[in-house]
Amino acid sequence: MLKKIRVEDVRLGMHIKEFCGSWMDHPFWRGQFVVSDPADLDKILSSKVREVLIDVSLGLDVASPIGAAANPSATPDAEAMADVVMYDRHAPPAAVQQKVSSSKEFARAAAICRQATSAVTSMFQEARMGRSVDTHVARQVVQEISDSVSRNGTALISLARLKTADEYTYMHSVAVCALMVSLARQLKLDDADTRSAGLAGLLHDVGKMAVPMDVLNKPGKLTDEEFGLVKRHPQEGWRILTASGTQDAGALDVCLHHHEKTSGTGYPKGLKDAQISRIAKMGAVCDVYDAITSNRPYKQGWDPAQSLKQMASWVSGHFDPQVFQAFVSSLGIYPTGSLVLLDNQKLAVVTDQSSESLLKPMVKVFFSVRSGQRIPPETINLASPTCRQKIIGREDPDKWKFPDLDELWSGLPPSR
Repeated sequence: MLKKIRVEDVRLGMHIKEFCGSWMDHPFWRGQFVVSDPADLDKILSSKVREVLIDVSLGLDVASPIGAAANPSATPDAEAMADVVMYDRHAPPAAVQQKVSSSKEFARAAAICRQATSAVTSMFQEARMGRSVDTHVARQVVQEISDSVSRNGTALISLARLKTADEYTYMHSVAVCALMVSLARQLKLDDADTRSAGLAGLLHDVGKMAVPMDVLNKPGKLTDEEFGLVKRHPQEGWRILTASGTQDAGALDVCLHHHEKTSGTGYPKGLKDAQISRIAKMGAVCDVYDAITSNRPYKQGWDPAQSLKQMASWVSGHFDPQVFQAFVSSLGIYPTGSLVLLDNQKLAVVTDQSSESLLKPMVKVFFSVRSGQRIPPETINLASPTCRQKIIGREDPDKWKFPDLDELWSGLPPSR
């Protein structure tokens, strides 16, 4: 039986079923455990969480004497019955997220990225050790990411791209989760399907935990045998999720099929266009985009605008055209962080997207090509009726090698 109690009433021997509130408000990535360590009890009492759910069938009840075991067959009194919580873990959040600019969301999104990456790292390491994946915690992570995407469609997505090669395995899952949520909304999926898409993105690569780390992080070309191990990660991920009791059909589908191609040349099953579900096609696009924009052990990531241009050349045979078109619409022709050249021969970096036009984002101008010098940064809304500048093309950041390009668009220090 589940019971909601005040955090002040938590004591050793209780089985915590769930922390009521954001998973970012407490220091435990796993939401279900018996409080057996006094240090853990202190952490709970000092956290921002004000209420918790306890399972009195697995641990002490509030009314239980210290040292007594809970009796699940006992008839609770009226006061205890009033505390029993009936809830739907899959229900949408009550609060509607207000739209904000990227500049206002970046700091909050950076914190969510850090916390989410930590949670994914812990969940995936549990999977590597043969333990179950806590999909309830995963859903909480998805909700925080989804809320950030609701407030601003590209802030967290842009920040998640700034991962180091060492962070890739885990932060990639956070990035794909955010991309899937954004794409689902662009495709006008309902709330349940959007949550499923986010969960699918977060868990799609859990099968890589069955691949040796030295193979995953190998800086050089993989041998045929090593590539064979990597190619098994969709089946291994499906096995891990089903063994963990995961019943979300979208998450299982994307985990198994995100490397399928419409031409039938993908893996593991070589499915062709009509045989691949829409959510798996979404997963394929989001997975590839984050992969090619990220720094990897064997290559540097590409610029966002360059990546979309390259992916457009792969649509035939790899991606579903309608899904890819919606993906571009969700990010913008020039995604946040893209380096662009304006028609007045000034360089700018995209800082936010515009609801008026995919070709007219918010940009920060900072360099004059004519003089070859930096100029005072100025933020310009290219969609403004009074604006006379326009983008004439993307620029390759590797050509210019500005050391502070990411700080210019995010407004955050290098450590995020």
